[in-house]
Amino acid sequence: MGPNIIIFNPDEMRADSMGHLGNPAAYTPFLDEMAGTDAVSFRRAFCQNPVCVPSRCSFTTGLYPHVRGHRTMTHLLREGEESIFSELKSQGYYVWMNARNDLVAAQEEEALSRHASEIFYGGNIRPPKVSDKSRTRQNPLDFRAMYSGQPTSDGKGEIYTRDDEDVDAAIRRIRDKPQGQPLCLFLGLIYPHPPYQAEEPYFSMIRRSKMGRRILPEECRGKAEIHRAIRKNQQLDGYTEEQWTELRAAYLAMVAKVDHQFRRLCDALKESGEYDNSAIFFFSDHGDFAGDFGIAEKAQNTFEDCLTNVPFLIKPPKGYEVDPGVSDSLVELVDFYGTAMEMAGAAPSHSHYGFSLTEVLKDRTRRVREFVTCEGGRNPEEIHCDEFHAGGPQGTPPYSPYYPRHFAQTDPSAHAKGFMVRTMDYKYVARVDEADELYDLNQDPGERTNVISDPQYRRVRSELEKKLRLWLMRTADIVPFDYDKRFSREMIWAAVRHNVPPEHREEILREIDNGANMFLLAAECRRRFGDYWNADV
Repeated sequence: MGPNIIIFNPDEMRADSMGHLGNPAAYTPFLDEMAGTDAVSFRRAFCQNPVCVPSRCSFTTGLYPHVRGHRTMTHLLREGEESIFSELKSQGYYVWMNARNDLVAAQEEEALSRHASEIFYGGNIRPPKVSDKSRTRQNPLDFRAMYSGQPTSDGKGEIYTRDDEDVDAAIRRIRDKPQGQPLCLFLGLIYPHPPYQAEEPYFSMIRRSKMGRRILPEECRGKAEIHRAIRKNQQLDGYTEEQWTELRAAYLAMVAKVDHQFRRLCDALKESGEYDNSAIFFFSDHGDFAGDFGIAEKAQNTFEDCLTNVPFLIKPPKGYEVDPGVSDSLVELVDFYGTAMEMAGAAPSHSHYGFSLTEVLKDRTRRVREFVTCEGGRNPEEIHCDEFHAGGPQGTPPYSPYYPRHFAQTDPSAHAKGFMVRTMDYKYVARVDEADELYDLNQDPGERTNVISDPQYRRVRSELEKKLRLWLMRTADIVPFDYDKRFSREMIWAAVRHNVPPEHREEILREIDNGANMFLLAAECRRRFGDYWNADV
């Protein structure tokens, strides 16, 4: 029986929101401790798309978003598409997940049951209220920045959110694990996805004086058009630096709560005796601007590290060597699939592009990838990929906090396709409808200055363009493991029937039903029955 596969998946969490990856303002004591004792934390882990659904469709299948067109919020896994959950379920695992879906097409009634043994739907609690104090502090800029401050406490300490309800349900399932089956548990949280809000004690845990400088839009040159379009619609020029600091602090406070919830889940595994026999994966689907470049939330087709570099920690089960600490190896979220399937001893049902990271867990100095990739955006005719219209014929309403970004994405040029290739030293972004981007990450880690036109980087650009071209060629599609027949029963019988005497008809039909090759069977009939020809068949 394989180990438990435990996946803890916060939404929209940046890698630099954790203390052990260098953020002095962060409060993530459990993640920091785990990265030093039991797990490897990957400093340079990257998602394959900077929004939820495409990223999840990628890391649960080991496929890149372009392979099957999963690069929009409204194209999810459909009938005939497998995920790590359906594969583990078919191979003996009890698969539990909460209803934070963003993965399986909901219009197919049987689809969810193929991917899960049990789904916790929850929804039995009231959403937290915003305090009167927060309301008086808020203004239209707060709304467009998705800043909500501190929800009202119930007077008993922490408020109880939908995430808390899901964490408690996951803990109950761990304590009451099905007998005779390993557990695959997928817990997808909402935090730290905006609105930026966090209750006490988390809100006060963040050391605002330790927060580094934001990346300011006026410091940048040659950025993608979608940046300008979102900033124009969000209209946050009047936001003061003090307000941006509070927004960023609320984001880190949400991460602090995620750290506490992850501790609770791991404590439950320890108390139930399942911790050692569990492969534990902690990672996010993508990051968040959180004020960098003057933008709140995210974008679909821009690839700065704040959006694409995500936390990724792995604690292996017993029997695997582990060199705990921080790894500088470049890895992708598709490598979760490759690693988890190997640890589970499960056979993938399809080709995939994830690497197993077990050798890096054993020795953090090992490197597995020369570069990582990310992709996003759409072709002009693909209104299906346009979130503004996905909600209905009138589009996203102006009173939605998502309106600024969704409306920016109606511009097919600003929302056009882009592909990122990132090495340890450089980042190259190829764009369909505007200038490409190139960043020297050693000289410009904040990706402020696009040097794509600088002659001294001509060779670097050429090398990265070649890497991107070859990567797209290698990953353009996959061939399934199972074989299709070229010829039906009727086709094969039509090819041989004139050479078959009536008394041998049923015999030859049985051979056809047993998978006989048409060409070999035709030759065999000619050999056995000579020049026999029945023109009346």
